[in-house]
Order: sequence, then structure tokens, then C-alpha cells
Amino acid sequence: NSQVVPSTRIAGIDSEWFGLVLSTLENLCRCHILKTFSIYNHLSQYRDKYNHLLLFCRIEAARCPDVVVAQIDPKKLRKKQTVNISISGCQPAPEGYSPTLKWQQQQVANFSAVRQSLNKHRNHWRSQHLDSNVTMPKSEDEEGWKKFCLGERLYSEIDTLSDNENLGIDYIKMGFPPLLSIVSRMNQATVTSVLEYLINWFGEKKFTPELGRWLYALLACLEKPLLPEAHSLIRQLARRCSEVRVLEENKNEEQVSALNLMICLVSR
Repeated sequence: NSQVVPSTRIAGIDSEWFGLVLSTLENLCRCHILKTFSIYNHLSQYRDKYNHLLLFCRIEAARCPDVVVAQIDPKKLRKKQTVNISISGCQPAPEGYSPTLKWQQQQVANFSAVRQSLNKHRNHWRSQHLDSNVTMPKSEDEEGWKKFCLGERLYSEIDTLSDNENLGIDYIKMGFPPLLSIVSRMNQATVTSVLEYLINWFGEKKFTPELGRWLYALLACLEKPLLPEAHSLIRQLARRCSEVRVLEENKNEEQVSALNLMICLVSR
């Protein structure tokens, strides 16, 4: 009673319909191959154009000189200049007061080493605890910073010392030195502000060792590139130092060396 499946039927599918499916698939595959070949030819044309353009660029680059100097008219730039920094106004050193070139180079090398060491260990010194008597003023407190750096004695122009002051150092009256744990806590805005406060003070007062130490430390704390305000301040400092140097009667005074140091660091 078994029934034989006719040859015209395969698993219940008409062979005629199955052949139609195969024919359709062949046509689809043929179209896909043609389209793929067409896209390949299209891309090949772009690749050829790209190679041609690349070759053209190489030829043009070979014709260009290694160094090109722009022809700039300074007069046009001068009209658009927003910051003018000049070292004019510095008084020339009197005869015998000018340091040697070797001395200047040595001072610049020492200063550069201090700057690098400060930048390298800034985070370490910033993390150190300050003594209980150290209270750093706020950035905008000009009078507070003058007292902090120079001391109440110098700030109030008191020359005599009491007997109690001879027993030990009173930093509040004598001024706090620019310790690394202190200057490392100062950001660039504070450094610039304090530098301005002290330079303004120096514009009306005499040069002192306390002032010199702080000026040197603040110059070392300035980060490059310098802001225009910092450029103007240090030029102002150099001019003031040159004015004070001219008034010195003895060229062997330590103050002359300190003034020359400030001028040297600013000019170089």
C-alpha cells in the first residue's frame, strides 16, 4: 500500500516551481556580481585620480624651498598692537658698577636651576604643614602682604629693636622669609599680585635684604609664558633698580650686587 512519490514532486514541492526559484537566484547573483564589478570600477577611477593628485603634490612640494620667510610690514602690525613692553628708561650703570658677563651668566644659570627645582618639588612643599604662627594673607590684601614679607618693623619704619626681640626671631615683626612651603602655596595670580605690591613699595622706599629675598623668590615662581602684566612689572623693577644703583656711592656695596642681580635676571 505504499505510495511512490512522482518524479515531478520533491518533498511536496513541484519541480517546476523549484526550477523557477533556482533561475531567480541565479539572476540575482548575476546582478549582484555585475553591481559589485561596477562599484569596483568606480572606485578604481577615484583611486587613479587620488594617485595622480598625490604625485602632483609631491612634485609641487619638491619645488618649494626648505625655509620660507614671510614679508611682514611692521607698520601694519604696530597699529594693532595691544601690549607694548619696553626696557627703555633704565639708567646705565656708572663706571665700575656693571658686572662682568661671566658673573651674569653664572647668576642666570643659578636662577634657572632654582626655577627648575621649585617646579619639580612644588607639590611636595605645598603639602608640608605651615607653622602655627604663619597666616598667609589673601591675594587682594596689599598691606597684609607687605607686613607679611617685610615685617611690621620695616613696614612701620622702626629701626630700633627692643630687648625682647634680641632673644629670638619674631617673624611677625621681622617678616617671614620666602620659604618653599610658603611660595609653593601661591598660585600665579597671587604671585603676580604680591610682586606688584612689593615693586610699588620699592618705588618709594629703599632696597632692603628682606625685599630682595622676596623679589628673587617671586621671580622664580613666575611661570612661562609670562603674562603681559608680569612683563610690565619686571621691567618696572629693572628700571627702579637702575635708578637706585646710580645713587649708590660705593660700588663694592652688597646692595649694588643685589641690584645688578635683579637687572640681570629681568634683562635675560
